[in-house]
Amino acid sequence: MISILFSAVAILSFTAAVYWARKRRAHRPAGSGVMCALLMAWAVAFATYTPVIGDAADSVVPSASRLLSNAATMTAATLVLVFLFQLNLEPEVAHRRTRWRLALLGIVFVSLAGFFAAEQANPSSTQYYVLYLCIYVSYFAMTVKDFLIQVWKQARNSRRTSQRLGLRVAAIGCFVSLLYAGYKIFVVLSLGLDLGLITAHHRCSALFTPARCAFSVTAPIVSALLIVSGLTLPAVVWPVSQYARKRWEARSFAALGPLWDDMSTATPEIVLDPTALDGGSHDPDFLLHRRVIEINDGVLALGPYRSLEVQKTAQSALAALSPQPKHPDAIVEAAVLSAAASAKRTGAVPSWPEAPQAPGTSTREGNLRAETEWLVQVSRAYRHSTVRVAAEQCGRVGGGSAT
Repeated sequence: MISILFSAVAILSFTAAVYWARKRRAHRPAGSGVMCALLMAWAVAFATYTPVIGDAADSVVPSASRLLSNAATMTAATLVLVFLFQLNLEPEVAHRRTRWRLALLGIVFVSLAGFFAAEQANPSSTQYYVLYLCIYVSYFAMTVKDFLIQVWKQARNSRRTSQRLGLRVAAIGCFVSLLYAGYKIFVVLSLGLDLGLITAHHRCSALFTPARCAFSVTAPIVSALLIVSGLTLPAVVWPVSQYARKRWEARSFAALGPLWDDMSTATPEIVLDPTALDGGSHDPDFLLHRRVIEINDGVLALGPYRSLEVQKTAQSALAALSPQPKHPDAIVEAAVLSAAASAKRTGAVPSWPEAPQAPGTSTREGNLRAETEWLVQVSRAYRHSTVRVAAEQCGRVGGGSAT
């Protein structure tokens, strides 16, 4: 079971590395190369935990799988920090800090290799193994601590929901990594003080039994999965959210058709110059912005034609309905605008009391989504029977206005 899990995590990390390394039509996001290397390091680290690769390495040099795993783990921890440097800092500052971290990582590699060689030369002594662990744990804990500070700071300042969530998931992974580091410190103290609580070079065959395996094996797996998934989440969510946004824009553009037709027929001057598309004729965002602007211009132009009688008639007609329809304010506004547009088209001179704007107009957020959602409700309300009833009762058949 444990071998299958290690293999699955290694394959998953490798697959994620390929995802980050793939070519993109648009500009590659910052840190793509570092993230790819980070995932490859995790893949190597967990591959060495599998009996096939671990035993193969140990058959060449005893305990070589431990050295490979620790080296890959430290590399991954360093690259996680470098990844955040590239995202959060100015390029010059990020480059300077990255060089310092990589230089320190190189020194640690050399030190570990030296103590590992000394350990191989003196297999009966645990002194070199303890020194080896001291360096490994110290560097790993320091890197995780710095990474946690960067993640927590960025999570508080990020505006994107997916990024905030991903960074918080990565922060949880950091806490799990600190549990792993704490366990390693306990091992160092036990072996260094000869307490006999931990045996050196113990290999786990299960995730939770004995209990030490939960810290030495399970904790690194959980930590790696949380950190990698947390940092990858924004990159995965972004194209999905972009697709959803464009789909919403296209659907909203089509839903605004009835309202736009009425506004543009009554006030053709609101239609912007069709030759000024600037290449945006197929861009849903551009087209939706344009349609919303034109409709709002039409609503303003029809201001003097808004009939208070039509508004009250529509409100009374809605009050008599049971059950009450959704978005009653939008239905009333549709009746008012339909009557106003008809009056404008027939050349009527407005002499009736002007209807006030729909409730919530002044408090509605002035962004594209809020405006679009409101106008879509009004456009869909054109099909409601109340719009026709209000027109007929106010002396207009099929779209006129009260006079």
